[in-house]
Amino acid sequence: MSFINPDEDKLQEECGVFGILGHPDAAAFTALGLHALQHRGQEASGIVSYDGKRFHSERHFGLVGDHFTDAATIERLPGNGALGHTLYSTSGETVLRNVQPLFAELGTGGIAICHNGNFTNARTLRNRIIASGAICQSTSDTEVVLHLIARSKEHNSGNRFTDAIKQMEGAFALVAMTTTKLIGARDRLGIRPLVLGDLDGAPIFASETCALDIIGAKFVRDVKNGEVIIFEQEMDGSISQKSIMPFEPANERLCVFEYVYFARPDSIVSGRSVYDVRKRMGSVLSDESHVDADVIVPVPDSGVPAAIGYAHQSGVPFELGIIRNHYVGRTFIEPTQSIRALGVKLKLSANRGQIEGKRVILIDDSIVRGTTSTKIVQMIREAGASEVHMRIASPPIIAPDYYGIDTPHSDQLLANRVADVAEMCEFIGADSLSFLSINGLYNAIDGEDRNDAAPQFTDHYFTKDYPTRLTDLEGNFALGQASLLKEAG
Repeated sequence: MSFINPDEDKLQEECGVFGILGHPDAAAFTALGLHALQHRGQEASGIVSYDGKRFHSERHFGLVGDHFTDAATIERLPGNGALGHTLYSTSGETVLRNVQPLFAELGTGGIAICHNGNFTNARTLRNRIIASGAICQSTSDTEVVLHLIARSKEHNSGNRFTDAIKQMEGAFALVAMTTTKLIGARDRLGIRPLVLGDLDGAPIFASETCALDIIGAKFVRDVKNGEVIIFEQEMDGSISQKSIMPFEPANERLCVFEYVYFARPDSIVSGRSVYDVRKRMGSVLSDESHVDADVIVPVPDSGVPAAIGYAHQSGVPFELGIIRNHYVGRTFIEPTQSIRALGVKLKLSANRGQIEGKRVILIDDSIVRGTTSTKIVQMIREAGASEVHMRIASPPIIAPDYYGIDTPHSDQLLANRVADVAEMCEFIGADSLSFLSINGLYNAIDGEDRNDAAPQFTDHYFTKDYPTRLTDLEGNFALGQASLLKEAG
């Protein structure tokens, strides 16, 4: 029996990005910003700073707090500009050469760059530049952007950056730093989030607003889909701003999973409170599929807001029927078969006093492989529940992602393997199972049904409606996982 980590039976975000220009504590604030973005990547983290003369880099495996909380590390990152990144490696080994931000010396000077998302033509472009003589130092698709910047015929770093990303397809939130500039860019559909903030006149780019909140920065606005914003520090210390729209106009299609799971509940994404949206998902789910029950129990932590909404709408009491142990890491030692057999109990345990003898409705945000759901249902039954009904605050996941999210191959997705909900219910061992409808999801977020002719969000997980070309797929490249390059950010 293999060890089942509840966190690994989720879709996993791949990266968080943060950049700041014009503040004497740039590296310290970047470390704090990355700490707030830790949920977007736990494999590795890195910070690059610039002190007016040279760039400084610290990149490490592990959590932000393991490396960037001591004064000695921050002192090795002097300067009033800094760039930071948290990495979630999609599969295979994580190697230091892939940990971002990446740095290179170009004809226009040094540049550091980091990236959240996935370029769907990165493999094609990478093969092309290698065939022309380029030497790649990593397997990250972010490095492709560096090569394109280096090869651009434009005359300054900002224009070269813009020229490079115009050649990229897919989803991205990119932040770059040169000797004088901080640059942020978002893909033409705005699939990956990126916000603009301000701290005492110092501009900031971050993946989510929670990274601004932790340092007391002001939220200015979302970076628009398809927008490039360039901040430049002048000789007198003042900072100028320029906005460019290099792509053909398109309606924004933010990744819907930011609301379902990825974003932190206290973040504001595209003008909406993530926490409030998740509560509404639970409310709509109750309207669509409620059954008689004694208690509503969330699968922590991601199922909590939806369970609150469900309980409020249904009138059934909300209880913490499952307690999460936050002190068991992803690499918990598994020395014996008896330890491995404990499975989800290493992180989740039933609160018997709230479950025994009761009809329980379990609320979770999604089902991916279904292995964790099976274990949780079994655990609730063993704690004495008379009935166990599972309700999922999103539609069935039937398709993998190619935009920077770690998803299993399609044949490992329960809803793709077993299309009938009754069969899925039998697989996980529940008395009943129901998912939020696609229109229910859209109504919870936007108050309207899905517009099938022009969808408001990127929702291919549930619909197989991919919003961009998948050039590398079309080229028949082998893609063992959702990401085109294993350690892509």
